[in-house]
Amino acid sequence: MKQTQRISKATKEKLVAFAALYENENFLDGDPSWFMHQVDGRQNKEVMAFIAACLSYGSRKVFMPRIRFLLDCAGGNPYEWIAKKAFRNDIPDNSACFYRLYTNHTMHAFFSALAEMLNRHGSIADYIKYFASRKNGETTAKVEAIVAVEALCTFFAERQVVGIVPKNTSSSCKRICMFLRWLVRNDSPVDLGIWHDFIDKRSLIIPLDTHVLQQATHLKLLNTSSATMSVARRLTDALLKVFPDDPLKGDFALFGYGINS
Repeated sequence: MKQTQRISKATKEKLVAFAALYENENFLDGDPSWFMHQVDGRQNKEVMAFIAACLSYGSRKVFMPRIRFLLDCAGGNPYEWIAKKAFRNDIPDNSACFYRLYTNHTMHAFFSALAEMLNRHGSIADYIKYFASRKNGETTAKVEAIVAVEALCTFFAERQVVGIVPKNTSSSCKRICMFLRWLVRNDSPVDLGIWHDFIDKRSLIIPLDTHVLQQATHLKLLNTSSATMSVARRLTDALLKVFPDDPLKGDFALFGYGINS
């Protein structure tokens, strides 16, 4: 029988307190989630959030200006900028570095695949619903978050877009899970919640990276250093014991614990 992780009352109280303290509008300052709040309309917010999440690795001082550059290029309308392939006017298709391991050509491949998704399905949300219906053989009221992660990984992998989006769900898929947190969690001053109608926030998976692993280990929520999807789901199961209706409130709690530990 699978053993469940025991969480002390003191740890639960600490996590609840940190979540309440740090989930506020000030969290947006210097965070990539800020960008999705700078555009209007559901489709624009989806696309801006996806781009921002996919570029959010490494130093914030470096990647935040690169995301800002893309927002400026899009003129506040990233959906149309991608769908009509206007990005070709702003980013040359060459081997010059765009950000770290991403070249301009890498960005072209990524944006071209995203444009195909938008033009074929209408939106990122509608593509995920389409993928889920084909996978399940029927249309369901709610899509599990892991299916949404698989949908996005599959789409870009099938188009040989590698690096920006994980090719499968064996890794923790941290940036995709973060993107889903932004779009699904409602009643939050940080997260948009515009997808809460078709993805249950109780199925969301913690965006797992080395920093989160360290905090979870200190709190004895985990006893591993592997950033895999199975570990991310195990940590999420632990957070469900603290936040049964909204496990990714624990993302803010672990952020706060990291600052105060």
